[in-house]
Amino acid sequence: MSERASEALYAPSLVEMTTQQLRAEILSGELAPGQRLVEEQICHRFAISRAPLREALRLLANEGLVEHLPRRGARVTELSERDVDELFGLRALFEHYAVRQAFPLDSGEGLDRLADVRARLEQMKQADADRDELGKDDAHRAFHAAIVALADNRQLDLAMEPILLQLQRPMAANLRREAAMLSPRAGIERHERLLVALETNDLDIVLAALEQHGSRRFLDPAGAVS
Repeated sequence: MSERASEALYAPSLVEMTTQQLRAEILSGELAPGQRLVEEQICHRFAISRAPLREALRLLANEGLVEHLPRRGARVTELSERDVDELFGLRALFEHYAVRQAFPLDSGEGLDRLADVRARLEQMKQADADRDELGKDDAHRAFHAAIVALADNRQLDLAMEPILLQLQRPMAANLRREAAMLSPRAGIERHERLLVALETNDLDIVLAALEQHGSRRFLDPAGAVS
Protein backbone atom coordinates (compact mmCIF):
# COMPACT_ATOMS: atom_id res chain seq x y z
CA MET A 1 0.00 0.00 0.00
CA SER A 2 1.36 3.42 -0.95
CA GLU A 3 2.04 6.06 1.68
CA ARG A 4 -0.73 8.23 0.26
CA ALA A 5 -3.24 5.36 0.29
CA SER A 6 -2.25 4.43 3.84
CA GLU A 7 -2.72 8.02 5.01
CA ALA A 8 -6.15 8.16 3.38
CA LEU A 9 -7.13 4.93 5.10
CA TYR A 10 -6.14 6.06 8.58
CA ALA A 11 -6.82 9.79 8.21
CA PRO A 12 -10.14 9.81 10.11
CA SER A 13 -8.60 8.19 13.20
CA LEU A 14 -5.54 10.42 12.96
CA VAL A 15 -7.74 13.49 12.72
CA GLU A 16 -9.79 12.37 15.72
CA MET A 17 -6.69 11.59 17.78
CA THR A 18 -5.05 14.89 16.90
CA THR A 19 -8.21 16.88 17.57
CA GLN A 20 -8.73 15.24 20.95
CA GLN A 21 -5.12 15.73 22.02
CA LEU A 22 -4.93 19.38 20.98
CA ARG A 23 -8.33 20.08 22.53
CA ALA A 24 -7.17 18.58 25.83
CA GLU A 25 -3.96 20.63 25.75
CA ILE A 26 -5.91 23.83 25.08
CA LEU A 27 -8.54 23.20 27.74
CA SER A 28 -5.94 22.21 30.34
CA GLY A 29 -3.89 25.35 29.64
CA GLU A 30 -0.88 23.39 28.41
CA LEU A 31 -1.32 25.37 25.20
CA ALA A 32 -1.90 28.93 26.36
CA PRO A 33 -4.33 31.49 24.88
CA GLY A 34 -2.64 33.28 21.99
CA GLN A 35 0.07 30.60 21.59
CA ARG A 36 1.01 29.88 17.99
CA LEU A 37 0.39 26.37 16.73
CA VAL A 38 3.41 25.62 14.56
CA GLU A 39 2.47 22.84 12.16
CA GLU A 40 5.98 21.43 11.80
CA GLN A 41 6.41 21.11 15.57
CA ILE A 42 3.03 19.48 16.12
CA CYS A 43 3.52 17.07 13.22
CA HIS A 44 6.84 16.02 14.69
CA ARG A 45 5.41 15.68 18.20
CA PHE A 46 2.42 13.57 17.09
CA ALA A 47 4.27 11.75 14.30
CA ILE A 48 1.65 12.72 11.71
CA SER A 49 1.57 14.50 8.37
CA ARG A 50 0.17 17.97 7.75
CA ALA A 51 -3.10 16.73 6.22
CA PRO A 52 -4.73 15.30 9.40
CA LEU A 53 -3.29 18.16 11.46
CA ARG A 54 -4.85 20.81 9.24
CA GLU A 55 -8.21 19.03 9.39
CA ALA A 56 -7.92 18.88 13.19
CA LEU A 57 -7.12 22.60 13.31
CA ARG A 58 -10.14 23.30 11.12
CA LEU A 59 -12.40 21.36 13.48
CA LEU A 60 -10.95 23.14 16.52
CA ALA A 61 -11.51 26.47 14.77
CA ASN A 62 -15.16 25.50 14.31
CA GLU A 63 -15.31 24.90 18.06
CA GLY A 64 -13.83 28.34 18.72
CA LEU A 65 -10.67 26.98 20.35
CA VAL A 66 -8.31 27.85 17.49
CA GLU A 67 -8.19 30.87 15.21
CA HIS A 68 -6.46 31.26 11.86
CA LEU A 69 -4.62 34.51 11.23
CA PRO A 70 -3.86 35.72 7.68
CA ARG A 71 -0.26 34.86 6.73
CA ARG A 72 0.52 33.92 10.35
CA GLY A 73 -0.96 30.45 10.69
CA ALA A 74 -3.04 29.20 13.60
CA ARG A 75 -3.01 30.03 17.28
CA VAL A 76 -5.00 29.18 20.39
CA THR A 77 -7.97 31.51 20.65
CA GLU A 78 -7.49 34.35 23.10
CA LEU A 79 -10.70 35.65 24.65
CA SER A 80 -11.16 39.23 25.74
CA GLU A 81 -13.20 40.13 28.82
CA ARG A 82 -16.00 41.18 26.48
CA ASP A 83 -15.83 37.80 24.70
CA VAL A 84 -16.21 36.01 28.02
CA ASP A 85 -19.13 38.21 29.07
CA GLU A 86 -20.89 37.58 25.76
CA LEU A 87 -20.33 33.83 25.95
CA PHE A 88 -21.66 33.64 29.51
CA GLY A 89 -24.65 35.67 28.34
CA LEU A 90 -25.31 33.18 25.55
CA ARG A 91 -24.99 30.27 27.96
CA ALA A 92 -27.61 31.82 30.22
CA LEU A 93 -29.89 32.57 27.27
CA PHE A 94 -29.70 29.00 25.97
CA GLU A 95 -30.21 27.45 29.42
CA HIS A 96 -33.26 29.59 30.12
CA TYR A 97 -34.73 28.77 26.72
CA ALA A 98 -34.02 25.07 27.19
CA VAL A 99 -35.72 24.76 30.56
CA ARG A 100 -38.72 26.75 29.37
CA GLN A 101 -39.08 24.24 26.56
CA ALA A 102 -38.43 21.20 28.75
CA PHE A 103 -40.35 21.79 31.98
CA PRO A 104 -42.36 20.27 33.40
CA LEU A 105 -40.78 16.98 32.44
CA ASP A 106 -43.69 14.67 31.73
CA SER A 107 -42.14 11.67 29.98
CA GLY A 108 -39.71 8.87 30.65
CA GLU A 109 -37.30 10.32 28.11
CA GLY A 110 -37.32 13.65 29.89
CA LEU A 111 -36.53 11.98 33.19
CA ASP A 112 -33.72 10.06 31.50
CA ARG A 113 -32.22 13.34 30.33
CA LEU A 114 -32.49 14.69 33.87
CA ALA A 115 -30.63 11.58 35.06
CA ASP A 116 -27.81 12.58 32.71
CA VAL A 117 -27.53 15.96 34.45
CA ARG A 118 -27.26 14.07 37.74
CA ALA A 119 -24.61 11.75 36.29
CA ARG A 120 -22.50 14.68 35.12
CA LEU A 121 -22.56 16.18 38.60
CA GLU A 122 -21.41 12.84 40.02
CA GLN A 123 -18.53 12.92 37.53
CA MET A 124 -17.63 16.41 38.76
CA LYS A 125 -17.59 15.14 42.34
CA GLN A 126 -15.47 12.10 41.52
CA ALA A 127 -12.95 14.10 39.51
CA ASP A 128 -12.77 16.64 42.34
CA ALA A 129 -12.10 13.84 44.83
CA ASP A 130 -9.43 12.43 42.50
CA ARG A 131 -7.91 15.91 42.03
CA ASP A 132 -8.36 15.47 38.29
CA GLU A 133 -8.69 19.12 37.29
CA LEU A 134 -9.26 18.56 33.57
CA GLY A 135 -11.72 15.74 34.30
CA LYS A 136 -13.64 18.03 36.63
CA ASP A 137 -13.65 20.82 34.05
CA ASP A 138 -14.86 18.44 31.33
CA ALA A 139 -17.66 17.20 33.61
CA HIS A 140 -18.58 20.78 34.52
CA ARG A 141 -18.97 21.60 30.82
CA ALA A 142 -20.97 18.41 30.30
CA PHE A 143 -23.25 19.32 33.24
CA HIS A 144 -24.29 22.56 31.57
CA ALA A 145 -24.60 20.84 28.19
CA ALA A 146 -26.93 18.29 29.81
CA ILE A 147 -29.15 21.08 31.13
CA VAL A 148 -29.60 22.41 27.61
CA ALA A 149 -30.13 18.84 26.36
CA LEU A 150 -33.25 18.65 28.54
CA ALA A 151 -35.05 20.50 25.74
CA ASP A 152 -34.39 17.60 23.33
CA ASN A 153 -33.46 20.12 20.63
CA ARG A 154 -30.56 18.90 18.48
CA GLN A 155 -29.88 22.28 16.90
CA LEU A 156 -29.76 23.91 20.31
CA ASP A 157 -27.27 21.27 21.49
CA LEU A 158 -25.08 21.88 18.44
CA ALA A 159 -25.16 25.64 18.96
CA MET A 160 -24.30 25.27 22.65
CA GLU A 161 -21.26 23.03 22.15
CA PRO A 162 -18.72 25.65 20.94
CA ILE A 163 -19.97 28.16 23.51
CA LEU A 164 -19.22 25.76 26.36
CA LEU A 165 -15.89 24.69 24.90
CA GLN A 166 -14.74 28.31 24.75
CA LEU A 167 -16.07 28.91 28.26
CA GLN A 168 -14.48 25.85 29.83
CA ARG A 169 -11.36 27.64 31.09
CA PRO A 170 -13.19 30.75 32.40
CA MET A 171 -15.74 28.44 34.07
CA ALA A 172 -12.87 26.48 35.62
CA ALA A 173 -11.17 29.66 36.83
CA ASN A 174 -14.45 30.72 38.41
CA LEU A 175 -14.73 27.44 40.31
CA ARG A 176 -11.14 27.61 41.55
CA ARG A 177 -11.49 31.16 42.85
CA GLU A 178 -14.79 30.22 44.45
CA ALA A 179 -13.06 27.35 46.26
CA ALA A 180 -10.26 29.65 47.41
CA MET A 181 -12.61 32.42 48.59
CA LEU A 182 -15.38 30.33 50.18
CA SER A 183 -14.62 26.64 50.68
CA PRO A 184 -13.19 23.73 48.64
CA ARG A 185 -16.67 22.32 47.98
CA ALA A 186 -18.49 25.60 47.35
CA GLY A 187 -18.66 25.15 43.58
CA ILE A 188 -19.87 21.56 43.81
CA GLU A 189 -22.53 22.58 46.34
CA ARG A 190 -23.72 25.40 44.07
CA HIS A 191 -24.25 22.87 41.27
CA GLU A 192 -25.99 20.49 43.71
CA ARG A 193 -28.49 23.24 44.51
CA LEU A 194 -29.19 23.70 40.81
CA LEU A 195 -29.78 19.95 40.41
CA VAL A 196 -32.16 19.94 43.39
CA ALA A 197 -34.15 22.71 41.68
CA LEU A 198 -34.27 20.75 38.42
CA GLU A 199 -35.55 17.70 40.30
CA THR A 200 -38.55 19.66 41.63
CA ASN A 201 -39.89 19.67 38.05
CA ASP A 202 -41.24 23.17 38.73
CA LEU A 203 -40.37 25.71 36.02
CA ASP A 204 -40.52 28.75 38.31
CA ILE A 205 -38.16 27.12 40.82
CA VAL A 206 -35.77 26.10 38.04
CA LEU A 207 -35.67 29.58 36.53
CA ALA A 208 -35.04 31.13 39.96
CA ALA A 209 -32.23 28.64 40.57
CA LEU A 210 -30.60 29.51 37.24
CA GLU A 211 -30.66 33.18 38.20
CA GLN A 212 -29.08 32.41 41.57
CA HIS A 213 -26.54 30.01 40.10
CA GLY A 214 -24.45 32.80 38.60
CA SER A 215 -21.82 32.44 35.94
CA ARG A 216 -18.62 34.36 36.60
CA ARG A 217 -19.15 35.81 40.05
CA PHE A 218 -15.62 34.97 41.17
CA LEU A 219 -13.81 36.04 38.01
CA ASP A 220 -11.89 39.29 37.78
CA PRO A 221 -10.95 40.77 34.36
CA ALA A 222 -7.53 39.10 34.44
CA GLY A 223 -9.10 35.75 35.26
CA ALA A 224 -11.56 36.08 32.41
CA VAL A 225 -8.92 35.55 29.79
CA SER A 226 -6.50 33.30 31.65
